[in-house]
Formats: sequence, structure tokens, C-alpha cells
Amino acid sequence: MMRSEQYQRVLHYFDRDGDGKISASELSHRLAMMGGELKLTEAEVAVESLDSDGDGLLNLEDFIGLMEEGGEEEKMKDLKEAFEMYDADGNGFITPKELKKMLKKLGEFKSVDECKAMIKQFDINGDGVISFEEFRLMMQ
Repeated sequence: MMRSEQYQRVLHYFDRDGDGKISASELSHRLAMMGGELKLTEAEVAVESLDSDGDGLLNLEDFIGLMEEGGEEEKMKDLKEAFEMYDADGNGFITPKELKKMLKKLGEFKSVDECKAMIKQFDINGDGVISFEEFRLMMQ
């Protein structure tokens, strides 16, 4: 099933009156039915900020934007957490020694020279360490 078809099905679930769009009250009501809580005033703010055509409702395109935006934030948070695991001293860079130490924890035994070679593959600016931005690009 294509992603847009999945979003269409979810939008249809939220769309109680069948107009193909989600109102603030529909959003609040369905989230409550699913065990969540979103006050009507909060739902109104969310709909207003995402509403691309100014009609006060979320269409499919708006809804997809909502769903994918949250996913990107979550991915970025997960990447930062993973990066911090490797960046043992917290200086914002993964050094060959830090990479070696983390790989050892994961059951992979590499020499510092092997770790330098691994870093070199993704070290865009050639400084011998991996920054978060280089790590992010590497993980895509």
C-alpha cells in the first residue's frame, strides 16, 4: 500500500462528517477515542498552523505534512541520541578512539587505524573526526 493511501485511510478515520477534511473538533474527538488528549483550543491552534488553504480544515496534503513533520523530528532526536552514544566525551565529534570503544561495546573489534579509515569515508571536511552533520549524512 502506498504511503498516500495509508494517510488517506487515516484521514478518513478522523473525518467524521465525510467532507474529506479534518476539523479541530474531529481531530480532538478522534484523539480522545484513541486514548489521547487534545483540548479543542489546542486542536484549533494545530489546525490553524497546518491549514494551507485557509478554510480552517486539514485536507489530505495538510494531514500528510503533519504526519511526516513529526516523523522527521523523531528521527532527528534518535540520531542525536545515537551520536551522543559514540561521542563519549561530549565534545561534538566522534574520534577514532571513541569509535573503537563503541564498536568494542557492540562486539566489533577494530584497531584505531581501522577506525580512522572508517571515519575517513564520511569525514567531509577532512578533520579526522565525525561531526553530527557528517554522522547524519552517513546514516541516511
